[in-house]
Amino acid sequence: MPNPAQSPSEVVHAFLKAMERLAYDEAQPYLDPRCEYTNPPPIGTVRGPEGVRAVLEPFFAPTLENQFLVLREATAGGLVFLERLDRHRLASGWVELPVAGVFEVSDGKIRSWRDYFDAQTLLSHWPAS
Repeated sequence: MPNPAQSPSEVVHAFLKAMERLAYDEAQPYLDPRCEYTNPPPIGTVRGPEGVRAVLEPFFAPTLENQFLVLREATAGGLVFLERLDRHRLASGWVELPVAGVFEVSDGKIRSWRDYFDAQTLLSHWPAS
């Protein structure tokens, strides 16, 4: 559960840890009600915790395990920049995706989350829905 005394980095790390476990109900309180979540096309931008969940829940449905490995991190005020290796175990094996993520945190909540990655790399290994 979010703690108002958490630093922006701690908020983002706690959110990602919940998402690794696909604990959507635990992760959603870290998101501001007006948050924007942006991915490269064809995924695009969604708004609000419900929008984030509507994208991630069906996307992660085929995963058996998730790991969001933070390789490098930089913070500036409420901005948290993460270079990650997102690992997803599917029935066919592990899919690894290098990701650069930018989070804007204010008042202990994620207001903006932008992930940058090669969507084709991911989608070419992902099961068809």
